[in-house]
Amino acid sequence: MTDLTPLGDPIGPVVEGWTARPRPPRTPMVGRTCSVVPLSADAHAADLHAANSLDEAGRMWTYMATGPFPTLESYRDWAEKAEASEDPLHHAVIDQATGKAIGTASYLRIDPPVGVVEVGWITWSPLLQKTPMATEAMYLMMRRVFDELGYRRYEWKCNNLNAGSKTAAERLGFTFEGLFRQASIVKGRSRDTAWFSILDDEWPKAKAAFEAWLDPSNFRDGRQIRSLQDIRATLAG
Repeated sequence: MTDLTPLGDPIGPVVEGWTARPRPPRTPMVGRTCSVVPLSADAHAADLHAANSLDEAGRMWTYMATGPFPTLESYRDWAEKAEASEDPLHHAVIDQATGKAIGTASYLRIDPPVGVVEVGWITWSPLLQKTPMATEAMYLMMRRVFDELGYRRYEWKCNNLNAGSKTAAERLGFTFEGLFRQASIVKGRSRDTAWFSILDDEWPKAKAAFEAWLDPSNFRDGRQIRSLQDIRATLAG
C-alpha cells in the first residue's frame, strides 16, 4: 500500500501486525487468595448480598449507578440482569478460604478491534475492602487482559469526587490522564469523570510489582512488609 501522507506530517507510529483481540472469555481466573469468576445469580447473589449488607451505612454504593439493595430479592434481580450482560461482563470475587463471593467487578466498554477495555462496576464488600484479595483480584483481571488476550490499553474511570477510587487506581499503577467534566448524570447528580489507564508496554513492570507484593514473603502477621508503590518505584529505578 502506498503511503500518501505528506512528508513531515505526524500521524502516529505504525502498529505492526495488529489484529483484533478476542473478547474476554467467561472462564475463571484463579489466584492464591481469591478467584475471579463469571457472575452467577444462583451461585453468588445470596453470598454477595450478605457480604454487602455488612456495610450498614451503604457507603460502598455512594458513587455507584446502582444500589444499595435493601433485600436479597432486589439484589438478585440486579444479579440476574448482570449475569446476562455481555458488556459489562460481570464477575464475582471468591474468597479461596471460604468459597464465598464477597465482591464484584467487570470488564466493560470492550473494544476488541483496537484492544481497549475498561475495568469497572467494582463493588467490594467490607469483607474484601483493603485486603490482599482485593489487590489480587485486580491483578488477575489485568493479567487476563494483557497476557492472555493481548490488549493494548486497560482503563479505569471514576467519579472525580471518589477520592478512594482515585487513590486505588494510582496504587495499582494506573496513570491519571485527565478529567471529563459533566460527563454523566448518576442518580440525578452531575458527574465529572477522572480517567486512568495502563498500557501494554507498562504492564511488565506493573506485573512484576504485583507478583512481588502478593508473594507470601511480603507479609508478616497478615500485614504487608513493603507497599505496592514502593516495590513498583524500586523496579522503575
